[in-house]
Amino acid sequence: MTDKYKINTEENRRWLSELQEELLTFGEHFPSASGASYYLGDDGTPWTERPRETWITCRMAHSYCLGAFLGHEGSEKLVDQALHGIRTELHDDVNGGWYPGVRADGTYLADKQCYAHAFVILAASSAVLAGREGSLELLREAQETFMKRFWDEERGLTYDTWNTEFTVCEPYRGINANMHTVESFLAAADATGELIWRERAGRVIAHVLEWAEDNDWRIPEHYSEDWVPQPEYNADKKDDPFKPYGATPGHGIEWSRLITQWTLATFRDDPEQAKPYIEKAEKLYRRAIEDGWCADGEPGIVYTTDWEGKPVVHDRMHWTLAEAINTSAVLYRVTGKEEYSRDYEMYMEYLDKTVHDTVNGSWYHQLDEKNQLKETVWPGKSDLYHALQSTLIPKYDPAVSIAAAVKYNKR
Repeated sequence: MTDKYKINTEENRRWLSELQEELLTFGEHFPSASGASYYLGDDGTPWTERPRETWITCRMAHSYCLGAFLGHEGSEKLVDQALHGIRTELHDDVNGGWYPGVRADGTYLADKQCYAHAFVILAASSAVLAGREGSLELLREAQETFMKRFWDEERGLTYDTWNTEFTVCEPYRGINANMHTVESFLAAADATGELIWRERAGRVIAHVLEWAEDNDWRIPEHYSEDWVPQPEYNADKKDDPFKPYGATPGHGIEWSRLITQWTLATFRDDPEQAKPYIEKAEKLYRRAIEDGWCADGEPGIVYTTDWEGKPVVHDRMHWTLAEAINTSAVLYRVTGKEEYSRDYEMYMEYLDKTVHDTVNGSWYHQLDEKNQLKETVWPGKSDLYHALQSTLIPKYDPAVSIAAAVKYNKR
């Protein structure tokens, strides 16, 4: 196999750098007049009739903070535009917090989402590291709002969705929002040095590991108000982009990496305490790959499986590949096991031959079970976040959030 696909080779590092630059160039036209991000189409053209959403805007702010650290020209301006959109158009000045998004006609999407608010913390944390004006104030507001509205201190988990006025909380509880909460809390800890955020991330992780271990390392995604797993949730809407039915192998992979990051940061000087967490992270990854990769005879990771590991939605989402690249690289670095190096090569080859759009740039966001383009769940190419991070995480210290790692060149 070509050295282009092999981890830690000069050829692979060079290719990752080429992909970085292509992605950052592809996404440059995301800002609206207010700064809130447009959803990007197949060739990077903004789809101006779609809502300008908070989670996408925050992901783009974070991505161009990475671009600024990497020396991509114009990144600082793009970060500032996105931050302006977060502070103004997307911010609810009446009820506090952030709207999910604003429609093309200027009306707002309903509710207040933990998922979106976690990404505000991530974007603000990266912007603090990038030294952008007002970013620390934004981070403090986002943290205060999150702790007041979304963090359940008693349980060490998050609420999922409120109504717009923050007067009614939905009974649904979900693990996806908690996953990105862990990511954002770890980023906040690295940006500010405040370890309480890492400790809170650890509380969420403890729950997830318990649920995963009780379920043969397939993580239940959906829960009742009392955190009772709801395995049949969305059985009638199996390919929901945020709350799909069944187990999501891509999330098992992503959790594996985040748990590894938290473990390395928390037990940096105590390998014996770290060991059982790393072993559990490996089990999460292996279960997800055993269930998801090439599950129907074609390369790629299926979107969802049932609770026996059989594919339900066969589509391949680009973010699952990005997370597989990240996690295989991290586990190889941490354990030295060649199986993870081989997996990384396999994912790199699949990216090169199938998922990378060499005509329009970026990555195809959704392919069917035959690896043909499909756009039912993820039309276009909404943002850069997953793909861009997968060109960086394999090269940097897995104990450190990626923005801090790139800024301080922690390899």
